[in-house]
Amino acid sequence: MLLLLCALGSVGCAGHAAHHAPSPVAEADATHEYPSPAAKPQTAAHPTPTGAQAIRAFATAYINWNAQTVSADMRTLAARSVGQARAAMTLAAAQTAADYELQRGGISNRGMVEAVAPLAGRGRNQYVVVTLESTAATNTTAYQGLRPAWHLALATVTAERPGEWVVSGWQPEN
Repeated sequence: MLLLLCALGSVGCAGHAAHHAPSPVAEADATHEYPSPAAKPQTAAHPTPTGAQAIRAFATAYINWNAQTVSADMRTLAARSVGQARAAMTLAAAQTAADYELQRGGISNRGMVEAVAPLAGRGRNQYVVVTLESTAATNTTAYQGLRPAWHLALATVTAERPGEWVVSGWQPEN
């Protein structure tokens, strides 16, 4: 009998405690939102000593690729960046991995970073990036005779620690 009373007492307490601390599922039923764990801060592989160096390295890798390497190249850039830039590179990696025309055409891109300069009036962490790029293909004539073209991107950098800069924003403009 004593065991039965103890068992009933613990069930009653457990039921009472459940009303004070709803489960994540009960909270989701009530609010139509499921609480997620707090995000871990992002860190990037291979930070550089200056923001301009981080951008130059990122841009050089971003514009030099071929159909066989582009998806892996974008994943590498995602690992070397944080924030919006990481999300953009992760998305680009997924899109290029599934791009049949890119693979079938043997498309490639080559270029040089011509300038990296602070964006006037936007603070010291935003830059303009100017590149000169050529696109070619081995299995299609779609790019035959295409002349090199100038491209512009806006980049933002973040200091992970003093003297360790990474790209945190990347926005091609054309």
